[in-house]
Amino acid sequence: MTDTLPLILLLLAAAVVVVVLFRMLGLPPIMGYLLVGAGLGPHAAGWVPDTEQTRHLAEFGVVFLMFSIGLEFSLARLYSMKRIVFGLGVAQVLATTLIATLLARFAGIPWLAGIALGGALAMSSTAMLSKLLTERGELDAPHGREVIGVLLFQDIAVVPLLVLIPALSQPLEAMAEALLLAAIKAAVLLSLVLFIGQRVLSAWFYLVARRKSAELFMLNVLLITLGLAWLTELAGLSLALGAFTAGMLIGETEYRYQVEEDIKPFRDVLLGLFFVAIGMRLNVPQIVTQWPLVAGILLTLLTLKLAVVGAFSRFFGSPPGTALRSGLWLCAGGEFGFVILARSGDVNLLDAATLQPVLAAMVLSLLLAPLIVHFSDRLVFRFVASEWLLRSMQLTQLAAQSLSSDKHAIICGYGRTGQHLARFLEAEGISYMALDLDPERVREASTAGESVSYGDSSKKETLLAAGLSRASVVIITFADIDAALRVIHRVRELRPDVAIVSRAREQDDVEKLYAAGSAEVVPEALESSVMLATHALALSGIPMHKVIKRLREMREQHYSLLRGFFHGATDAGAHLADADQPRLHAVTLTPGAWAIGRRVGDIDLASDGTRITAIRRRSQRSLKLEPGLELIEGDVVVLIGTAAAVTAAEDVLLRGRQK
Repeated sequence: MTDTLPLILLLLAAAVVVVVLFRMLGLPPIMGYLLVGAGLGPHAAGWVPDTEQTRHLAEFGVVFLMFSIGLEFSLARLYSMKRIVFGLGVAQVLATTLIATLLARFAGIPWLAGIALGGALAMSSTAMLSKLLTERGELDAPHGREVIGVLLFQDIAVVPLLVLIPALSQPLEAMAEALLLAAIKAAVLLSLVLFIGQRVLSAWFYLVARRKSAELFMLNVLLITLGLAWLTELAGLSLALGAFTAGMLIGETEYRYQVEEDIKPFRDVLLGLFFVAIGMRLNVPQIVTQWPLVAGILLTLLTLKLAVVGAFSRFFGSPPGTALRSGLWLCAGGEFGFVILARSGDVNLLDAATLQPVLAAMVLSLLLAPLIVHFSDRLVFRFVASEWLLRSMQLTQLAAQSLSSDKHAIICGYGRTGQHLARFLEAEGISYMALDLDPERVREASTAGESVSYGDSSKKETLLAAGLSRASVVIITFADIDAALRVIHRVRELRPDVAIVSRAREQDDVEKLYAAGSAEVVPEALESSVMLATHALALSGIPMHKVIKRLREMREQHYSLLRGFFHGATDAGAHLADADQPRLHAVTLTPGAWAIGRRVGDIDLASDGTRITAIRRRSQRSLKLEPGLELIEGDVVVLIGTAAAVTAAEDVLLRGRQK
């Protein structure tokens, strides 16, 4: 222990410093872990030995990574994206693997080793690309859907590849038998686990969750994950297959999201250790002497995957611009490529002379990936002439839609929030122009006659086509802080005087949005708590003037534009005593109540100085209040009136008028 502790402290200190630095530079932390391993490993400083114990510990990172992939595995999601996942995804992985295998054979690498090498090169970085798509607001863009679909299939393809690699390392005469035996074992194990284990696991998790112990719940998750991984290894398969299966099983239960949050710290720490172990395999002096070979592999990797993805994207019906964007996004290597290479090295399928330049090329491709994505739009416009025409047509249609609008609102994002907002604006006779990047949503909404168009609201030409020069307000309805800041920056650059209203998910984002130039910011956390408190106070019997006063005070502290807005609504009754103020009161119709079976229009409560404002019924989410509505047992009747009036009205509802 005394010999191991200094090494652990050294790795932790180096990882913390390097990862902090990489995050400050906006680079993926994976690169930081790889550099720590390369710098401290046996081929450089030599402070950390590349031992069998280190590799076994690092393998747990792969176990938890595969567990997370299993958690996110969804048959419904696969079906909804079947054309991309099982069309473009399958074609990309198979074609890249095949071509890479042929190139490897041409370079003198054996066929079976070439298959493993091709499988590793076919992978792209799920963690990095999904994060970049989210940050750039392009998840719902055509190329974004293709990228996510291909990444989804790559994640699935890793499982059989990890099972296949140990069999490929055996002699040819034994390989067929090993592959057949592995397939039978995997089929039997998966059948038992999925058809029997699912019901058992669900019942077991329910039993554990009833104990209401976070510690016990976490121990149970670790037991299931590592236990199934151990069982698959005991059956002669990989740890990763068991972890993936455990994730699939738990992903079908209602405990999925809690498990995902609990397991994340273990996964990230152990995965970091795995990448440190990968970095330790890098022989930097040898790579430096082989830099022409490394550069050649890097160029071949980027070109090959760009060509394969672009060609198959076109084959499956995508326009040239989308095909090139998808190719540029997916051309670099990924973390699962390192997993496959590490497994291939462990079973001696790939020798060190082959691993070193390939590892180096994949590391460099990960470094280049964010830059390639950043310049992808410029490259598409440079090399795809039709993209200019397509963009021009979109902008022309958008400009034609907004041409007749003046002093209108520009809604950035047409999700649920944007659509609710549009209804309010329409009710007040205010015209609007909405922009959204989801082509299906735009098509459905525009077909229904709504003023919405496909466009990126952070782009200068899109905002100008939407009539920014004539708009009275710009409303940002999405809560992504980075995307919102980009839109605000662009709007302020083009039109400094226009009012901007932004939405914030977190309270910490409010000041950033104000500083960027928002006239008003609506924080979700504040609004939900304000409305919860308002309804709770009203239904607790607090007089309405006090409820409205408190609501005004809370909002005045945050919304400068609304100060004084509620004056007049409360001032008229400010001189009245509490007993004379209107208040809400809920009455439950218990068995035998007089009002049961009677229509709302037949119940006269006006003489008592009160009225019915709503009816709540458990079997229905929303119940329209109308004279012909018949009351039933269990209904909750919400009354408004003074304290004496609602008390008298409650007596009428329950007992009827006494003669």
